[in-house]
Amino acid sequence: MKQIKYILSFFLVAFALGCSNDDNSTDFVNQAAAPSNLSALITIAQDNSGDVTIRPNADGVTQYEIDFGDATTEDAAIAPGEVATHTYPEGVYNLTITAMGVNGKKTVLNQELTVMFRQPENLVINAVVDPSNAYLFKLTAEADFETYFDVTFGDDPSAVPQEFNQGQEITHTYTAIGTYTITVRAFSGGAAFVQDTVSVTVYDPLLMPVDFESPTLNYAFTNFGNAYSSVVNNPSSTGINTSAKVGKLEKVAGAEVWAGSFLELSQPIDFSSLRQISVKTFAPASGITVKMKLENLANANINIERDVTNTVANGWETLTFDFTGVVNANAYQRVVIFFDFGNAGTGASYYFDDIKLSSSAPDVQLVNFQESPAFNFTDFGNATTTIINNPDASGINTSAKVAKQLKNNGAEVWAGSFIEMAAPINFSQHTKIKMKVWSPVAGAVIKLKMENLATAGINIERDATTTVSNGWEELTYDFTGIVNANNYQRVVVFCNFGVAGNGATYYFDDIKLSN
Repeated sequence: MKQIKYILSFFLVAFALGCSNDDNSTDFVNQAAAPSNLSALITIAQDNSGDVTIRPNADGVTQYEIDFGDATTEDAAIAPGEVATHTYPEGVYNLTITAMGVNGKKTVLNQELTVMFRQPENLVINAVVDPSNAYLFKLTAEADFETYFDVTFGDDPSAVPQEFNQGQEITHTYTAIGTYTITVRAFSGGAAFVQDTVSVTVYDPLLMPVDFESPTLNYAFTNFGNAYSSVVNNPSSTGINTSAKVGKLEKVAGAEVWAGSFLELSQPIDFSSLRQISVKTFAPASGITVKMKLENLANANINIERDVTNTVANGWETLTFDFTGVVNANAYQRVVIFFDFGNAGTGASYYFDDIKLSSSAPDVQLVNFQESPAFNFTDFGNATTTIINNPDASGINTSAKVAKQLKNNGAEVWAGSFIEMAAPINFSQHTKIKMKVWSPVAGAVIKLKMENLATAGINIERDATTTVSNGWEELTYDFTGIVNANNYQRVVVFCNFGVAGNGATYYFDDIKLSN
């Protein structure tokens, strides 16, 4: 109210100074009528912001005073022709506009103001599965006239909805396979909201290789002939199989000679490049027949089977079933396994693990650094690679010559060296590369990268981590899925990748194709 008084006083003083000494009466001011024709143009923003613009209008007014009616501590005072702006929550308010005349007389307008937010429109929900985790979904949403969203993911009826904003990504991890209904609500900032749902299916496919280690996959065996299979703890974590979980087939006493079990894969086996299937097995006796049979899921009469005789009793060994000549178009999707086929059950238990496609092709040596002339390395990132005498001709590597890579002090984290082969590497029968490595520390990442000679952008790389310090070990790089037609001819080696150089020296040797 002080501002109103100051404006009025200024007007009276100015008026007095403008009058002659003989005509200084202000009675006509006191007799002036209060402002008349008081009204207001009120505009409410349609973007759910709650912004309201008030433009009062009256005759004979010097100032307006506005009480917004929402517990605002201070009224707004504006001059004629000006507007007042205010942000309201959704609700109903009693707006009071007071028009002040030249002599302080007032005219009051009481106006009910209803602020109602517009309901959101065009709600769009985007839910996608993470490519590396079948149970993890990523969700975003967008809508017109929204203020915020909330979401429930359909797997917990008591879950409190999770709030988020447009442009924000929400993640959720399901604990089991199944179909779930995701519910998203878009709020206006007030009572109005719009809701929509989307169904997602958590699908965790059972594919080759089968290693029985997944805590979420359903290894649903189908048994027949009085044999029973299940997933159990590894009874002998030694030798070639130190995994935690394995399959167990119990052929109970009196079981049929053809008793066995099968798994149904989520997709047919792809025999386009590899024709063998290897399985690690553990049996109480040697000389037994282990049969593997592959069947079409829709028609069991479309099948192919192979027999292998085991050679180890009470220990793990790898059996390879050669399906050379298999017709890939037959879509073999059911994997059937029989132990001690042809003999009735005796109550014995058999174990199996790591069912995977493989190749019987022997290893192919690519580089062993023994040839003459010496290999020419191309270095980068301040690494230096040369051929030297083996500094530690022991253990798995007693060869005379090896490659030495010095990662100089301050070398880039990506420092390394490469050699170019005389011809592209042939991956048609192999999916892995093995390399002997000597590292001064365990836990160093040794990266192996394959590049096309003409276009370095055509490349594929894999990492392996050392487990031995100051000794030779063989690292395996799995290039399953590699496209042989890409003609990979450049072999790049990075020692202790991701760590800046500190002057340490690493050695490598015997790079070979393997399965």
